[in-house]
Amino acid sequence: MKIILASDHGGTNLRKEAAAVLDELEIPYEDIGCDCEGSVDYPDYALPAAERVASGEFDKGILICGTGIGMSISANKVKGVRAALVHDLFSAKATREHNNSNILCMGERVIGPGLAAEIVRTWVSTDYEGGRHENRVGKIAEYENK
Repeated sequence: MKIILASDHGGTNLRKEAAAVLDELEIPYEDIGCDCEGSVDYPDYALPAAERVASGEFDKGILICGTGIGMSISANKVKGVRAALVHDLFSAKATREHNNSNILCMGERVIGPGLAAEIVRTWVSTDYEGGRHENRVGKIAEYENK
């Protein structure tokens, strides 16, 4: 598994926490920033990261902004991306098992570093169940291909 990490200015600290978890789990990743003091636009980070997941260059992505909402909306515009906004452990597990999410979005202004670390651990270690969920996920892909 290879993961791409990105954030805007509002998610820099939590992105670094996510990177530390990936280091601990020995999961390879590329961190594309941002490392800036001033305000930046979240689509400038979300869209390139999502495109690289959709292309297959990366298996998964983790995107972080102040709320996670902007990153999630942006990433979900990319065909083949199933970005999930997650702020609790149940959702982190369910979105992998049921939705086969390939991008995790979180908000630094919504959750703290301890919970974020546990969400990352849960999300990267949970497999897609397939089965009854396959038809539902397939309908999303079918719609995208219209």
